[in-house]
Formats: sequence, C-alpha cells, structure tokens
Amino acid sequence: MNVIEQKLVAARTRLILDKPFLGALVLRLPMKEGDPSWCSTVATDARSFYFNPSYIASLTINQVQFVLAHEALHCGLSHFARREYRDQHRWDVACDHAVNQLLMHDGLDATPDALLNDSFEGMSAEEIYPLIERDTEEEPQDQHLYDDQNNDSDSDVDDTQYRDAPPPLTAQERDELNTQWQQRLAGAAQQAIQAGKMNGSVERFVHRLLHSTVPWRTLLARFMSGTTRVDYNLMRPSQRREGDAIHPSLSSPQTSVAIALDTSGSIDEDELNTFVTEVSAIKSLVNARITLLTCDTQLDDKGPWVFEPWERMNLPTAIKGKGGTDFTPVFNWLNGQPIKPDLLVYFTDAVGKYPDRMPVFETLWLVKGSEHIPWGQRIQLN
Repeated sequence: MNVIEQKLVAARTRLILDKPFLGALVLRLPMKEGDPSWCSTVATDARSFYFNPSYIASLTINQVQFVLAHEALHCGLSHFARREYRDQHRWDVACDHAVNQLLMHDGLDATPDALLNDSFEGMSAEEIYPLIERDTEEEPQDQHLYDDQNNDSDSDVDDTQYRDAPPPLTAQERDELNTQWQQRLAGAAQQAIQAGKMNGSVERFVHRLLHSTVPWRTLLARFMSGTTRVDYNLMRPSQRREGDAIHPSLSSPQTSVAIALDTSGSIDEDELNTFVTEVSAIKSLVNARITLLTCDTQLDDKGPWVFEPWERMNLPTAIKGKGGTDFTPVFNWLNGQPIKPDLLVYFTDAVGKYPDRMPVFETLWLVKGSEHIPWGQRIQLN
C-alpha cells in the first residue's frame, strides 16, 4: 500500500469511528485510482470512488475525509437518479452545494475548491437548482460519472477527456443502484442514531429525504381521500322494497376542501397551474367541493372561487399579489363561515405571518422550500 492509499484508508477509518453515518456510506464505495486524463480531483459513478493521487496528496487528512464523504453522499442521496429533465451542469452544481452544506454542518473541513453558499442551508438539490444561474461559472469539485458527460445539446464539455473513464449508468443500473443506496442510507442513519453520533441537521435532512420518496401528488391524493367521510345511512328504504325493516346502507357525503394559494411571488404561475391541475384531477375522485382562495397579505377581492366535484378547476386570471405573505386573512375568512371546511390545503413557501391560534379544521401545508410550519401537516414540494 502506497502513501496515498494509506492516507485514504486513514481518513476512511476516522470517518467510521467519528462519523459512523458517513463512514458507513464511504465503506460502500471501493477506492480506485483514476487516470489523470479524466480524473483531475475525485469522482464517482455510484459504484466506486475514483481519485487523482496528486490531488489527494495536496489535501490534509481532514480534507480527505471531506472528499470521501462528499462522493458517498452523492450516492447515498441518489443524485445520480434524481436529475430527470434538468440541465446536467446546473444539476451537478446544485448537488455539490447540497452535499457540502450537510458536510459543513457535520463539522468536516471543506477543500479549497468546494462550492459553499450558506443561503442553501437545509435545501435539497431540487430546491437549489432553480437558484443556480443558467450560465453559472461555478464548477463541481468532482466528476459525476454516472451521466454521459456530453449528453446535453448545449454542453461545451470535451468528451474526449472521458474516453477511458467508466461508462455512464444504464437505465437498469440506475434503478438498481437507486434502490441499493436508499437502503444503505436508511441503514447508515439508523446505526448512527442508535450510536448517538448523528448530527441533528443531517438527521432531519435524511429523514425528510427518506419520507419524500412518494411524489407530493400521491401524498396529496391520499390526504384528500382521507377527509372523505363514508358512513352508514339509516334512512327508511324505498317503498318498492318489501317489509318494514330499515336496512343500513353506505353513503359518502360531499367533502368540503378549501385551497389557498400563496401569491406573494415566491411561487411562480407555472407551479400554481400545476398544483391547481392536480387538485382538479383529485377532487372528482373524492367527491370534493373546492373553495379556492388566493392571498399575499390580503385576500384577492375577486374571490373566492367555488368548483363542484364535476367542474374543471382552473387558475383564476389576473391574480393579484406579489407582495408579502400573511396567512391570517385566509384563516379569518374560513373561521367566519357558518360551515367550516373539512380540510384546508395551503400552497406556499411557508415564509410569512401565521395566525396566533390553530384552526378547528385540518390544515395541510404543501411547502416549496425548507421552512418549518408551526402546526398542521406538511408535504414537501420537490
């Protein structure tokens, strides 16, 4: 074993002892020397950890821990399987920012070339991605080899430098590795929590990730379905039925759902349209009557808009807003109605003024961003 390999093994051992969550993930990546022609620093293809010996030699032992954990977290967070339609370079930059924030919070020493931005604290790569400029000059500190390095039409990457690099993942490999790494992430987190060595901010982020694998649309449909009251009806049967007995029968009353849209400007119109379209598809399935409200610091005076279960729900035209955010007007209006809704769904970034008291009706917050809510149920919008 040469000096560089000894340095890597020593850094990995320290992680296993001091940071068991990260150490358990790092152990899943075999360490392989990469050709300097394509591996200028470190790299991963979700199967192995590749390193440039000269780069490792330039780092302190603490910084080597950082790069080992950096590559392992890319894999553990399944960044190789979550890009979807996004531009590859911007996605790679967003993933590096997301990983590095977690590592800094866990007390690791960043390398000089690490991308760091405190405003991205607690955010996932999906949440960071829209904040990365389309023509950003930021570069990841590593190579992400799970994608074809020149598969974007506007990419200026010279793919000849990757000619001898490991091949990108096939669709089948991507799916299989995604499942494997989700299991490894959950197992590593459980071990670290039991050992009492799991950083609080990292634990919260991992918990949110592991519980947001179900698309928000599915969670919303389940939640709205749960508000539908199915009960027995003891009304006297039709005269055409023989006998005087009263036969109980199942009935499903109409569900009343209030939908509130945050129009303060933090959520764009395309996102609002996507959300409204999804609710429109769900409401007929659960026999829901929708009352739609839009609000920034005050309710839009053109509302509310009411949609029956059989009616198509559309986003109102010329929505007022783009000011601050105050959730109070929506709750005040609903509390003033003679009949309260079975459920309120509030689509927002959760940054604003909340009512002093929790309402009597159930509230579901569909949240874009990383803000917490004081009460109610929260679904993360990814």
